[in-house]
Amino acid sequence: MQIAIVLYDRFTALDAVGPYQVLSNVPGAEVVFAAERAGRVSDEERCLHLSAEAALADVPRPDIVVVPGGPGQHDQMDDGALHDWLRAADRGTAWTTSVCTGSLILGAAGLLTGRRATSHWLALGELGRHGAVPVAERVVFDGKYVTAAGVSSGIDMALTLAARIAGDETAQAIQLGIEYDPQPPYDAGSPDRAPAEIANAMRARSRFHAAGSA
Repeated sequence: MQIAIVLYDRFTALDAVGPYQVLSNVPGAEVVFAAERAGRVSDEERCLHLSAEAALADVPRPDIVVVPGGPGQHDQMDDGALHDWLRAADRGTAWTTSVCTGSLILGAAGLLTGRRATSHWLALGELGRHGAVPVAERVVFDGKYVTAAGVSSGIDMALTLAARIAGDETAQAIQLGIEYDPQPPYDAGSPDRAPAEIANAMRARSRFHAAGSA
């Protein structure tokens, strides 16, 4: 079972590494980091670099695709090599997935039209403009398409997907193995519960909000 995690310049590290940490523990999984060209790819802070050991063209038929989000998503919205690869790969995938604003890339490639999907809370309006039906949930399944909300939700998505692939006991063993037992110091992880002034400040800084999409 080949799992292709897509990389592009200025991706968000946890969007890619969170699902990798989970899915690499699924029995029979072969995880490949792939980019338009093989080589080192920088995260959004340009401090962390992951190695894409394969070019997209070298991974034509993955069983699972994971598309992370990040500020670099903005540069991946036009038709080109990534969209062409996504559409071709999607024809044979068992699961096509995304984390955070990675769903915008899937939407722009035409893969989420009419499908329920989620994204980072600030980007849900933009997701709707790309043909998807935006859902404010942490993980959303619509057929073989699985989308996760912002950043950390990629771990939840990967665990849920691991259960679909290998069963609940395997997914629970993976969760225990990585000791994924969130106990955050604040209850501010959702715009519905975060202090209003913090949520409003984030909206004001967001390019999605500035465009009237959140």
